Amino acid sequence: MRTAVFVSALALAAVALTPVAASASMEPTPAPTVDTPVDAEGIGGLSVETVQYGPHKRQSMDVWWTPDGQQRPGIFLIHGGWWSSGDKKYMKEITRGYAELGYTVFNLNYRLSGDAAWPAQRTDALTAIATARKHADRYAFDPNNYVLVGFSAGGHIAAAVGTYGDGIGGLKGVVGLSPIISPLRAYADGEKTTDANKRRLRSAAIKLAGGCPPKGKCSRVWASMEVAWHASRKDAPMLTIHSENEFVPPVQSELLKQMLGQVGVQVSVFTQPGTNHSSPLYREPGVAERVQAWIASRIG
Repeated sequence: MRTAVFVSALALAAVALTPVAASASMEPTPAPTVDTPVDAEGIGGLSVETVQYGPHKRQSMDVWWTPDGQQRPGIFLIHGGWWSSGDKKYMKEITRGYAELGYTVFNLNYRLSGDAAWPAQRTDALTAIATARKHADRYAFDPNNYVLVGFSAGGHIAAAVGTYGDGIGGLKGVVGLSPIISPLRAYADGEKTTDANKRRLRSAAIKLAGGCPPKGKCSRVWASMEVAWHASRKDAPMLTIHSENEFVPPVQSELLKQMLGQVGVQVSVFTQPGTNHSSPLYREPGVAERVQAWIASRIG
């Protein structure tokens, strides 16, 4: 029964894939508004600012950088939380870790599904990136050398940016920790299951789509949410990591690997034993080191 529902949903959502992808354009890049002053002699010689990249209170990011005049590779971090919750403040430890490795780090908040339906979350990530690139000199940032790292729902947003259009300028790679690559698959998997997390993910995907299932007028937004359907040859290479038995299964990333592989873009999918999801998965022995090594291979 799950398979039938999934296939039906795919057929319905396929109706108007291309128009949605074309219409989800990025808003003009606003000038950043600094909420937190620079502390040039602050945390281990790092400077930190909180910057508004749009008018909504959730359109903000924390920027951590080394004010030494050098252009450094960038990392954009996107938190998870079912698209409906979570906050960049929970990413502070990871942000600090990458900043101390020498990267300029942008730790993003974005509009949640209760604030706006998809593609607002992807648009926010794109606008944050454009703002950072426009003001690269201020943040000792090389605007042509950066990666995205997303966790769970944030992994979906990061991967969606990675397959947006025909490549995003300067983007060298995307990392997803338990990324939700296919909300349609999550919708199908959560229909008849005893797994509370799979049921919750189904409901979260419906909310992200504006409150309706993948049929009729909502088929277009569900099609826009499917990462693999937007594969093109200039998309960013990706690394995804899942636990073998978590509620966002590795098969989601295998679908992405297949679709991007058909256009010549490399996707590496790794699995860990157990059920840990998102940040707990990242904290497992060896996982952060694998991510860091992959990032270094992409941007130095």
